[in-house]
Formats: sequence, structure tokens, C-alpha cells
Amino acid sequence: MLTPVELKAYGLLLRPWEETDRHAALRGLTDPDFRRWNSPLHPVHDEVDAIRFIRERAEGWERGTMATYAVTGDGNGDGEGAEGGIVLGHIGVAMIDFRMRCGRVGYWVLPEARGRRVASRALEAVSRWAFRDLGLHRLELGHAVGNEASCGVAHRCVYAFEGLLRGAMIDPAGGMRDVHLHARLSTDPAPAPRA
Repeated sequence: MLTPVELKAYGLLLRPWEETDRHAALRGLTDPDFRRWNSPLHPVHDEVDAIRFIRERAEGWERGTMATYAVTGDGNGDGEGAEGGIVLGHIGVAMIDFRMRCGRVGYWVLPEARGRRVASRALEAVSRWAFRDLGLHRLELGHAVGNEASCGVAHRCVYAFEGLLRGAMIDPAGGMRDVHLHARLSTDPAPAPRA
């Protein structure tokens, strides 16, 4: 079991999902850009599905296999995180294996929060936490080939490109698509602070 914790860093507050966040979850998981690049195992179509998504995140904490967060502004009015309490997106570490000391990160950002490095700031916060507090050594990040925005997030957070996984993701239109694999080790240097 993992004890849910809040993380405050880089103008963001990362907190466990709550059922009251179902509207934000529904908007994020039904967003056309999200659907273009992602193939969730349990697609979300309505509010009932969004609540199931949130409950599955809570169960992941209880099982100790998943640590996921609603990404919100920290409310400090710094120009980047002024939206205190408003959900901007999602970040998480899934497929946590404490024996192998690894996990897989994933994220998405609501349309109105894009272009402000919300995903990069959230990924850096959760990466440092996973290495420091969970004792993980390796975090993997996979994204569909062609998803340049996600590739940029990986590079900004020094997730090294490790190769191509052929046919590793179900394409939303049917068939399979290739995935870029990135990874970061706890021993890798952290990214330089943004000027």
C-alpha cells in the first residue's frame, strides 16, 4: 500500500484525484488530442466512466502499484500556478514494481492549460518524488510516435530516448502503433533550472 500524499512544487499542487474532480477527468479523457495519442484500457465516455477512472486511481494507491495525481495550480499567483484548486491535468506513476525499483509515468493536460509547461513541471515534481520517497531507480515514459508535445516533455525532464517499440500501443482507430521509449534513472542528472 502507498499512502497518498500531496506534492507542491514548481507552481503546482499535485493531489490525489477526488470524485468531485469527475468533470475535469471527463473533459481530459474525452479531449480529441488525448484520444488522438492515447488508447486507455478502459475508455471514458461519460461521468460514470470518469468516476470509475478516479476510483481506479484510488485503488492503485491501495495496491501500491500506482501513484496518480490531479495536477492543480498552487494558488500562489506566480503567473504559472495561480489557479489554486483548479484541475489542469493528470500525472502518475503506474506499473510500480518495488522489487525492480521501476515504474512508468504518464500525463495529460487540459486544453486551456497547454503551452505553459504544466506537464513538464508536474513530471519533474513526480519524478523527484518517486526517486527520493519511493526509492525507485528507473522511470519509463512511452508515447506514440508523432506525439511531439509529449516528446518535448520527456526531453525537458531529461528522460533519455532509448528506442522504438514497434506495435506496442493500440491505435484508437484500430491496429497497432509504434511507441518512443524514454527513461530516466535516479542517478541521471536532473534538468537545469529554467531561466
